[in-house]
Amino acid sequence: MNGDTTGGTGGTGGTGGVGRRAYEGRSITVTFEAGRCRHAAECVRGLPEVFDTARRPWIRPDAADAGRVAEVVRRCPSGALRYERADEGGGEGRPSPPPTGAAAPE
Repeated sequence: MNGDTTGGTGGTGGTGGVGRRAYEGRSITVTFEAGRCRHAAECVRGLPEVFDTARRPWIRPDAADAGRVAEVVRRCPSGALRYERADEGGGEGRPSPPPTGAAAPE
């Protein structure tokens, strides 16, 4: 993975809490930006089998279904967590609301 969700780091992430670090799974990649995290623990409470701060790496995307991982990542109040799906067309992280006033197909 090498895109906006990794902050240009090529998926390897930053060090020392700087930048965005990527945790790649088979069907979803989760990225984490330590500097944005407010430690609300939505992720840890939502999927402790995936998000475990006592373990390294602390994010293991393959420990749960990709859909459940995406659901928990979307609950992150600070936006420190994001995701990119490898399945289902490669959908990306904190989705935008659908556009309003979109034209109907002809």
